[in-house]
Amino acid sequence: MMMREGSICKRAKSHARMLLAAMAVCALLPQAATARGDDGEVEVAAAAVAGSASSADLPRLVLPPVAAAGAVNVGSATSRLVLPTPAYPFTRSEQVVEQAFGQRVADPYRWLEGDVRRSDEVARWVANQNAVSGAYLAQLPGRDALSARIRRLFDYERFSLPRKAGRSYFYLYNSGLQNQSALYVRDGLDGAGRMLLDPDSWAEGGTVALDGWVPSPRGRYLAYTQQAAGSDWRTIRVVEVGSGRVLDERLRWANDTLIGWVGEEGFLYSRYPAPSDDAGLQAPAFDKAVWFHRVGTPQSQDQLVYATPDHRDWAHKAAVTSDGRWAVILTEDSTLPRRAVHLIDLRRGVGRDGWRVLPLVADLADDWKLVDGIGDRLWFITNQGAPNYRLVQVDLGPDPSIKVVIPERTQALEGGRIVGDRLVLSYLQDGAAVAVVTDLKGRPARSITINSIGSASGFGGRPGDPESFYQFSSFNQPPAVFRMDMRTGETTPFAQPKLGFDPQDYLIEQRTYPSKDGTQVPIYIVRKRSLARAGMAAPTLLYGYGGFDVALTPAYSPVRMAWLEAGGAFALANIRGGGEFGRAWYDAGRLDKKQNSFDDFIAAGEFLIREGITPKGGLAIQGGSNGGMMVGAVINQRPDLFAAANPDVGVMDMLRFDRFTQGRFWTQDYGNPAHEADWKVLRAYSPYHNIHAGLYPAILVTTADTDDRVVPGHSFKYVAALQAAPVGERPHLLRVEQDAGHGSGKPVDKVIAGGADVLAFLAYWTGLDLR
Repeated sequence: MMMREGSICKRAKSHARMLLAAMAVCALLPQAATARGDDGEVEVAAAAVAGSASSADLPRLVLPPVAAAGAVNVGSATSRLVLPTPAYPFTRSEQVVEQAFGQRVADPYRWLEGDVRRSDEVARWVANQNAVSGAYLAQLPGRDALSARIRRLFDYERFSLPRKAGRSYFYLYNSGLQNQSALYVRDGLDGAGRMLLDPDSWAEGGTVALDGWVPSPRGRYLAYTQQAAGSDWRTIRVVEVGSGRVLDERLRWANDTLIGWVGEEGFLYSRYPAPSDDAGLQAPAFDKAVWFHRVGTPQSQDQLVYATPDHRDWAHKAAVTSDGRWAVILTEDSTLPRRAVHLIDLRRGVGRDGWRVLPLVADLADDWKLVDGIGDRLWFITNQGAPNYRLVQVDLGPDPSIKVVIPERTQALEGGRIVGDRLVLSYLQDGAAVAVVTDLKGRPARSITINSIGSASGFGGRPGDPESFYQFSSFNQPPAVFRMDMRTGETTPFAQPKLGFDPQDYLIEQRTYPSKDGTQVPIYIVRKRSLARAGMAAPTLLYGYGGFDVALTPAYSPVRMAWLEAGGAFALANIRGGGEFGRAWYDAGRLDKKQNSFDDFIAAGEFLIREGITPKGGLAIQGGSNGGMMVGAVINQRPDLFAAANPDVGVMDMLRFDRFTQGRFWTQDYGNPAHEADWKVLRAYSPYHNIHAGLYPAILVTTADTDDRVVPGHSFKYVAALQAAPVGERPHLLRVEQDAGHGSGKPVDKVIAGGADVLAFLAYWTGLDLR
C-alpha cells in the first residue's frame, strides 16, 4: 500500500507541474485558451508547449505498431516502434510573456537564445540534447552501412572551375575524402599542378576552411578568405604565388565581402567594425564599409574608401573591372533585389589623394549586377523596368547614356560575363541554369545545349581571354568541368569525375502539380528507373526552400545519392518565394503571401502520394535555413501528411528573428515584427508559436553551435517546445554540430556523419530498408 500511495502522489505532482507549465505558455499558441469553469478550476485547451516538466514526467501513450501515425507496410516499417521514445532532457521554462498588438505571447525558452559559446547553462543543455539524440541515432538500423555508402560516394576526384591570372591557372582539387579541398596552381593550362594552399593543415579535423580566393591580375599574389568553424566572419590572408609564402597580414571582420584587386598593389574589401566583447558574435552588425588594403602592410594602415554613417544598416561591397579602370561599389539594405551603384575612377591612383566616389545609381530602387567593363563602357544586368532582368550598357564618356543590349525574356537572366569578345549569359529555364553566348552587341553567337536535365554554370573569364570554363551537374551527375574555346565554340573536357555508379540507372523527371489556389508548381522527381518501370511507390524525401529569390536547380549530393541508391525517391519542389521563375514567382511567396510557399509544399506532398511516387506514411521532408522554417510551418499545418522531418538551421521564432546578426536584412522577405500587420502574419505561421496538440511526425532538428547567420537559439527554442508538447510518441530530437556554422565550409567527415544520422532517421520512420 505504501508503494501505491507514493506512486499516486508522484503522478499527482507530475500532472500539477504539467498544468502549471501549460498555463505559463498557453499564450504561445493560437489554439490555446484559458477559462475558468463552473467548478472554479482552470481549463487549458490545446496547451502544446510546456516547460518545467521534463519529458520523463509526461504520461506516455504506448501505441502498437499498427496504430502509429503514418505507419505503413513498406520495407522495415513494421519494426519502426522497436526503438523506444527517448526520455528528453530537462528544460527550464520561465514566465516570459509579452504584450504585442493586443495579444499576449509567451516565450518560456527565451534563455535558450544565449550563445552556446558564452553561456554555460545553454552549453550544458545542448550537451544533454546531443547525448540523447546521439544514443538514439546510433541505434538506427542501417546507420553504419549508410555512413559507409556516403563515404564511398564522396570518394572521387573533384575539381573546381579554373581561374586564369597572367599565365597561371588556379583551381581547387580534392582527391576524394579530404576534409577541405586544396588550392592548386598551374603554369599554363597543361602545366603540372602545384599545391599552393592546404586548408587541411590549418586546423585539426578541417574546421578552418578556404572560402573565397581571388588572384591578382598578373597572378603575383592571391588573396583568400579563411572561415573558422563555419562562421560567417572571415579573415583575409595573402599568399605570394611564386614562392608559396603566406604574408603576415590578417584582415579580420570581413563578412560577405568581394575582393577587388587594384593592380598588384592591393585590393578593396568590405568589413564591419570589430564587435564589442559584450555584444558577442550573435549581435546585429552595422556600419559595413569598403576599405583598401595595400599588400605587405598591417590592417591598421588600411584606408577607408566608402561608408555611410547616416545609414548604418546599409552594406557595401566593391568590385573592380577586369581592365582595372573602375571600382564599382554596390550598396544594399536588405535581401530584396535592389542596389545603389557608385564608381571610383582608378586612373587617379590608389587613394593617394583620397577616394573620389561618384554616384551612378543613387537610390535603392532596382537591382544592378555588374557584368564587367571595358574602358568607359560598363555592362550591367538590371531589373529596372524588367522583372526578369535585361542586359544594359552604360557609356561613361562625354555624353553618358544607358542602352539596352539584350531585352527582357520570359526566362530570368541570372548573370553574365564578358569572355574574349563575347557575352556569356546565364538564364533560368524551367528551373535549371542554361547559357547563351552573344557578341557584345547582343547578337546571338551560339547556345550551349545539353540533352539532359541539369544545370550549366560557371563561365568565368575576362575580356580578351581565349577560353571559358563551365561545369554541368545534375541530381545523378557530379560536376564535370569543360573548357570552351571562345573563338570556335569547341568544348572539351577539363575534369570529369569517375563514378562508382551508372547515372543512367536513375530517372529524372520534371512535372507540375496544382497548389491550393490552382497555381501550377514544377517539381523534380528522381528515383531508380527500375522503380519507375515497375510503378512502385518508395519512401520519398521532399526538399524545398521558397524564399529570398533563391533558385534551387538540379545539383549533385553524395548524401542524397545514398538515399537514392538505397531505393528511396527524391523530390525537389520549386515553390513560390524562390527565384526559379522571375520576380513574380518570388513576390508570390514573401511577406503576406508567405502562406503560398507552405501551400505549395503541402500540395507537393499530396501530389507525390496521389501519383503513387510515395506511399502514404512514407513521406519525409527536409529544408534548410528559410527552408527549415518552411518545414516547421508545414508540420504545424499538416502533421498528418508527413512521416518524418528534418528542419535544418531554420528560422523558427518569426517574432524575434530580426534581433540577431543579419536578421534585420530579412524583413523585406518576412516582414517587420515591429509593424502590426507584419507581426500578425508572422504570428500566424511562426513554427515556434504554432505547435499544437496532435500526432506529429518524427522530427530531427539540426543546427550548429557556430551558426551566426541563423543563430541556433531558433532551433533550441523550437525543440524545447516540441519536447514539452502533447504531439505524439514519435521522437523529436535535436542534433547540434560542434565547430560548424550555417553549412558552408563544413569538413567532409562532418558532412558524412551528419548525413548518415539524418538519412537513417528519415529512413527508419518512412520505412526505407537500408540493409
